[in-house]
Amino acid sequence: MGTVEERPQKKYQYLEEIPGIGPATAQKLRELGFHTVESLATATVMELLPAGIGEKQAAKIIEEARSAVALTFVRADEVLKMRSSIARLTTGVKALDELLGGGLETQTITEFYGEYGTGKSQICHQLCVTVQLPRERGGLEGAALYIDTENTFRPERIEAIAEFFDLDPVEVLHNIIYAEAYNSDHQMVLLEKADAKIKEYNARLIIVDSLTAHFRSEYLGREMLAERQQKLNRHLHKLMRLAQAYNAVAVVTNQVMARPDVYYGDAVTPVGGHILAHTSHTRVYIRKAPRGSVRIARLVSSPYLPEGEVRFMITERGIEDIKEEEGYGR
Repeated sequence: MGTVEERPQKKYQYLEEIPGIGPATAQKLRELGFHTVESLATATVMELLPAGIGEKQAAKIIEEARSAVALTFVRADEVLKMRSSIARLTTGVKALDELLGGGLETQTITEFYGEYGTGKSQICHQLCVTVQLPRERGGLEGAALYIDTENTFRPERIEAIAEFFDLDPVEVLHNIIYAEAYNSDHQMVLLEKADAKIKEYNARLIIVDSLTAHFRSEYLGREMLAERQQKLNRHLHKLMRLAQAYNAVAVVTNQVMARPDVYYGDAVTPVGGHILAHTSHTRVYIRKAPRGSVRIARLVSSPYLPEGEVRFMITERGIEDIKEEEGYGR
């Protein structure tokens, strides 16, 4: 049985250390959003051409960057060992963690979708806190990067949740890197330039809340659908690269739209079509239960987990498990 050739590992800390990148080229690459060696390793040749370099030079630069982060063929047993680095982030809700196989997985995209007011942003707020918990409590001991497209982020909510988890609210807020996106182009630029912030703050959680709001409002009609989907696809793949490069959890929230062809059952479907459906590794549908504060989370798709649903509740302390003594049940 043959063996897979092991390539010597080269370590580059800064762009300028990579052969073929001088100070001027490094500056242009940073302006394009490539701040780290990891971002170059997952880039395409066409993405580097605006930096004023040729295709051959771009290919060599990408190859050098990839040699530093070991993007190459490996055996399946080595993949299993590599997956040992994948961690899980608790939601702070036992039932929801169980539904997700122990929590949200790093190096993947988890999508929460549902109608307005179902608690998608509440989950995002809580994850910003739980990611800072020690590992023995289900956290990742890292910061959170939060891109807000609908002005739903509330630091006051973070303070209340942090206190419930016995964390210092001031320190928790300090470890959340926040930006509001004013349109779809701005949203894409924020993510493209996020590498440096992720590395500087050791961000282990990347949130885009909501992913589709700007795209949905700016690209109207069938004649603009193809362009919208292409941009959304590029945006999602950038998010995927960041999650993989930094072993981070990527979370997006999504809106829903009505399906007039459905006469029975829940007549809503998530926005984004096949692009989002194929890129999100885990999709969770959130809807309201008859009782006011109770929500139902349904695991719609996962690479290996079965479908299922659980209930949780939204309180002043965040999102919590439903207590049996309150008569809700599961």
